[in-house]
Amino acid sequence: MKSGPQESEALFLGLDASTQGLKAVIVDGELRIVYKQAVHFDRDLPEFKTEGGAHRHADGKTVTSPPLMWTAALDLLLERAQADKAPLGRVAAVSGSGQQHGSVWLRAGAREALRRLDPARPLREQLAAVFALEASPIWMDASTTEQCRDLEDAMGGAQALAELTGSRAYERFTGNQIAKIRRNEPEKYADTERIALVSSFMASLLAGEYAPIDVSDGSGMNLMDVRARDWSDAALDHTGPGLREKLGAVVPSHTVVGPVHRYYCEKFGFGRDCLVLAFSGDNPNSLAGLRLQKPGDIAISLGTSDTLFGSVSEAVPSASEGHVFASPVDPAGYMVMIVRQNGSLTRERVRDRCAGEDWAVFSRMLRETPAGNGGRIGFYVDEPEITPPLHRTGLFRFDENGRSVDSFRPAAEVRAVVEGQFLALRLHGENVGLKPAGILATGGASRNEEIVRVVADVFGVTVCVGEQPDSAALGAAYRALHGWTCARAGRLVPFSDVLADAPPFRRAAEPDPAAHRVYSDLLPAYADLERRLLSDSLA
Repeated sequence: MKSGPQESEALFLGLDASTQGLKAVIVDGELRIVYKQAVHFDRDLPEFKTEGGAHRHADGKTVTSPPLMWTAALDLLLERAQADKAPLGRVAAVSGSGQQHGSVWLRAGAREALRRLDPARPLREQLAAVFALEASPIWMDASTTEQCRDLEDAMGGAQALAELTGSRAYERFTGNQIAKIRRNEPEKYADTERIALVSSFMASLLAGEYAPIDVSDGSGMNLMDVRARDWSDAALDHTGPGLREKLGAVVPSHTVVGPVHRYYCEKFGFGRDCLVLAFSGDNPNSLAGLRLQKPGDIAISLGTSDTLFGSVSEAVPSASEGHVFASPVDPAGYMVMIVRQNGSLTRERVRDRCAGEDWAVFSRMLRETPAGNGGRIGFYVDEPEITPPLHRTGLFRFDENGRSVDSFRPAAEVRAVVEGQFLALRLHGENVGLKPAGILATGGASRNEEIVRVVADVFGVTVCVGEQPDSAALGAAYRALHGWTCARAGRLVPFSDVLADAPPFRRAAEPDPAAHRVYSDLLPAYADLERRLLSDSLA
């Protein structure tokens, strides 16, 4: 076994156990990426017969993944890294990311199996019998509607639950999955010694010991008091008997779990002093990877769905929109997320119809129409919307007097779809306390200068752009460096201090003050029309 590296040579490993694969990123102390590797579940572990890393069940709502697959993937990834002569012996600390809301059910005896890991045998062989559930429910599962309603009723309603846990009851959230399994499979609940999240399970594999759940990933369970940063006894008691013992502790995100188990030292060459830091969820790690550490630091991911997320100092939970999590980088702060279902595919549909499938024409139309679109407002709901919860699909256009109209001219249609999407993000972000000091735009549409300019004008702040592939794995590596730094200092070192020398993102757009005033004046009219649509959809 090797001892730990010198400080100047220390490296930091970030792992990301996502839905479709396991990724690794190693960075040095100056935040430069020195190695990357990945395992694709469907392609590289075909014996588990997953599609997109998951199994979709016949009821159309239940979606699971085999936790033994995640176990096998860790061995395979490290074998590939070793074959590449990756500098694993210089890794001073490892942290990681796991797809949020997935749970791993470990039966009595699993802890001893983890402690006794034998470097001469594969992980999957040694741990095949430790799972009380061989199929772990994951974030795509939507089979717990009854449990969600029961929890909200028990806690005093959706808003009361959101005030307590940061979110109303969501089908994919782990607490509701636990309630379902406890009711439907009580013998498996009784046989379970530890219920881990995907994140804490992967940390447990590396430490050879049950790893605690960190407060940020724990926020996505409907079980944690998001302000007290501890389990809520009321939510636990409603969900299942003895649940606090089954979940174990919830800890700050920079907590050292322990040294890496000798399995990894003897088999793959890790140093015996390599630290395992608490793992967290993929969304919290993406926040860390994008370096959104201070209140007002906000990112907009412009992808299939548009996501607004960032750091805030005060929690403003809502029963109708967004999630509030404990921050993974600030022990006293929070992260907030707003998700809009109708993102890039909706923009593309309008492009195809109005701009001849040509982004250059789309951009010219956007550039040549005025901010505010002459008061015209459009709602483009191709798929049922998440935020706000607008389940009535269709195109809803309104003129400058708030009257419904059947169509806009093509250039006005282009501007209406873009402005409507960002007015919605601003409105609902402000409702949960997101007030940006600056915005980092990522995703495919962040390469479009005209779209980015609208973002700057709607929010009234500078927009930077940065392509951060594998941001969850990169964020995990940053968090490994942060936790290692805190451990060496014997105190909490601010995350921003650890990342102070990171290269800046590129400035892409500055706000036009006149255009920003137009959007601020338009926002109340947009909010009124949105409320009208929501009311009509419920009628």
